[in-house]
Amino acid sequence: MSLDPPPYLGSLQNNIRQRPIPWEGAVRVGTVTDAQLAKIRAVDKVRKEQRKQVVEADLDGYRILFVGGNGAPGVFESASKRSEVLQYILVLLSDLLDAVPSLAKALFKDADPYKHFLPLLAHSNNPEDPIPLLTSTVLATLMARSQDESAATENALPLILSYLCGLAKNSNDAGLQDIAVTEYSALLYGQSSRQLFWKQKSETVTPLIEILRKAAGIGADTSASLWSGSSTTLRGSSGFEGSLGGGVGLQLLYHVLLVMWQLSFEAEDIGDEMNDEYDIILLYTQLLRLSPKEKTTRLLASTLYNLLSPNSNSLLPTAVLARLPGVLQNVSGRHLTDPDLQEDLDKLKEMLEEYTKTKTTLDEYVAEVRSGHLRWSPPHRNGTFWTENSRKILDFETGEIPRQLAEIMKKPWDNDKGVLAIACNDVGCLVKEVPERRYQLEKLGLKTRVMELMQDPDENVRWESLKALGGWLKYSFE
Repeated sequence: MSLDPPPYLGSLQNNIRQRPIPWEGAVRVGTVTDAQLAKIRAVDKVRKEQRKQVVEADLDGYRILFVGGNGAPGVFESASKRSEVLQYILVLLSDLLDAVPSLAKALFKDADPYKHFLPLLAHSNNPEDPIPLLTSTVLATLMARSQDESAATENALPLILSYLCGLAKNSNDAGLQDIAVTEYSALLYGQSSRQLFWKQKSETVTPLIEILRKAAGIGADTSASLWSGSSTTLRGSSGFEGSLGGGVGLQLLYHVLLVMWQLSFEAEDIGDEMNDEYDIILLYTQLLRLSPKEKTTRLLASTLYNLLSPNSNSLLPTAVLARLPGVLQNVSGRHLTDPDLQEDLDKLKEMLEEYTKTKTTLDEYVAEVRSGHLRWSPPHRNGTFWTENSRKILDFETGEIPRQLAEIMKKPWDNDKGVLAIACNDVGCLVKEVPERRYQLEKLGLKTRVMELMQDPDENVRWESLKALGGWLKYSFE
C-alpha cells in the first residue's frame, strides 16, 4: 500500500532537489565520472514519463550507476565523502524507484545491493544529518518495490527496523515518528517481513502501542484505567488533521493503525501473545469507541476481526469483558458510508453473538480471571452465583482459577486498587461456600495475602480483606 510521504520528509526532499550541484567540479575532483554524470543528467529535472522511458531502456546502466558493476564503482562509493552529492543522489534514486518499479528488481542483480546503503544509516552522529533519513527512505522503497525475500533482505531488514525504531520512539517529534511508521508500512509487504517485525517487537511494536495508548488517554505502562472505564481522551485541533488524547495527530494515528492492521495478518501465530503483551483487544475496543473518522474506524474494526477470527477461544472472552459488543452497537448507529466498514462490523457482531449465546455466567467469570484483571462485574456480588459455582471454580482445570487469583493478588495494583478488593471478595466467597477446601487456598498463599492486605492504604481493600479473613476465622473456631 503506497502512502504519500510525510510532510517533513517531502519538504526535505524538495529542498534538496532544488539545490544547485556543481557537477563539473565534482567530475574534476573525481566525485563522479563523466559517464555517471551523463546518466544523472538524463533523468534529472525531466518529466516523469521521460525519466521512466530513459531508465527502462537502460536498466543495467542505472544499476551500475547506483551500486556499481563490471569493475566500476557505484556513485555512492565514489561520492562517499561529498555529503551534498550523496543527499542529491539519494533523493534522485528514491524518485526513480517510485517512477520505475522495475529498477528495484534490477538492483538485485547485484548479490547484495544493501552493502552500498546500510553504512549510510550510521553516516554521522549528528541527529540533524539528513543522510540516514534519506537512506532509510530509499531502502524502504527498494524493498517494497522489489518485494524481495532473499537472504540479503532478511539480513538487512533488522538493521533498517532498528534505525526506524529510533525515530518512532522520538515522542518529541511527531514528524519523525510519522516517517518511521510510514516506512514500516512499506516494509510489511509479506509474511517474512511481518514475522521479523514481530521478532523485534520490543523495538518495533512497543513504541506504536505507546502511541495508541496515548491516543486512548491512558498511561504507557498500564491498562487499569481502561478496565475500570475511567480513561479520558482529549480532542483538540492542533495541526491540520486535529488530534486525539495526548496530542496524537490523526495522520500519525492512521499510519500506526495501518501498520498494526498489516501485522494482524499474522494473528494466527501472534494474536494471543499480542494480547498478553499489550492488552490489544481492550485497547482497540477503547479506540473504536473514540475513533473520530471512518478511515480509522475501519482499520480498528478490520484489525479486531483479523485478531479474533483465528483466536476465538482465547480472545473472544476478553472481547466480551472489554464490552466490545456494546461498542460495536454504538458504532453501527453512526452514519457510516463505507460498505467495507459496515461489513467488518457485521462480521464482528455475528461472531460475538454466536459466542455469547453458548456461554454461561461461570464462563464469563473464568474469562475475567484469565484476563488477569478484575472489575466489579455482576458475578462478584451475586450470592446465587457463588452458591452454584464455588465448587466448580475450585475444581476447574485442576485449580486453575484460584492459582490465577493468587497471581493477581501478588501484584500491588497501585493504579487500580479495586482489583485487590474484588479478589479478596472472591476468596471470601469461596471460603464461605466450600469451607472444607480452605487448605487449597492456603497452600496458594491466599490466606497470608488476605491478612497482609488488611494493612493496605485503600479503605475498600481493607474492608474486603477483613470480610474474607472473617470467613476463615469462623470456620477455624468451629
